[in-house]
Amino acid sequence: MERASGRWIGRLGPWAPEGWPGTEVGWGLVRSAWGQGYATEGAARAIDWAFHTLGWTEVIHCIDPANTGSIRVAERLGSVLRGPGKLPPPFESAPIHIWGQSCEHWRA
Repeated sequence: MERASGRWIGRLGPWAPEGWPGTEVGWGLVRSAWGQGYATEGAARAIDWAFHTLGWTEVIHCIDPANTGSIRVAERLGSVLRGPGKLPPPFESAPIHIWGQSCEHWRA
């Protein structure tokens, strides 16, 4: 939710469903919220929480290679491209690249 207006602008947070390529912090925002820093700020807080509360040692982001906005968010978070990845069914044909970092890298 956007604080000022109370409108729903998207979702983000940690998750690790069965068959997923790793422990992910992901985001998805409505187009009108793009470019305002919401994804970067929210994902940074979610990464902190995943490392410090959930005890995760790695965080990934599964990003469509054509999604330059999300790639920029991952870069601002300090994540690095780890290479192509594969999602479980029913998403196995979706092209994705895995971006990520370790807890140690995040804390540095």
